Amino acid sequence: MLEPHYITKATMSLNNAVVWLDHTKAQVIHFDKNASESESMKTHSTHPHPHQKHGDNHVNGDDNTLFYKDIAAALTDSEQILVVGPAEEKTAFVSYLTSKMPAIADKIKAVETVDHPSEGQLLAYAREHFISSGGMQ
Repeated sequence: MLEPHYITKATMSLNNAVVWLDHTKAQVIHFDKNASESESMKTHSTHPHPHQKHGDNHVNGDDNTLFYKDIAAALTDSEQILVVGPAEEKTAFVSYLTSKMPAIADKIKAVETVDHPSEGQLLAYAREHFISSGGMQ
């Protein structure tokens, strides 16, 4: 879970966010167009589950609701969001937001497949995405 001390005033002034997640962990980076400003938060699922085989859906107790709530809490003040990850967990997260937290889901600008980048690579990828789409705020 994200601890409250991770969400600071500086984070609230950074209105772009990128979320990288797989089925066990997530990283949220808040940033703006100034390359020197960003804040990163990491969260881990409070309900770990076995690795899913390709094509499996969340069934038979694979409920990441608390994990998704932790991530969503970190995105509340974001104005635009990019969701990325290596497999299907990103799609399940977006589906969760769409059904349970539509105000946050409406801020998602894209969902893309990205393997396992470093924090710097992830931030550079997100900035480039928002700049190339004309949406950097």
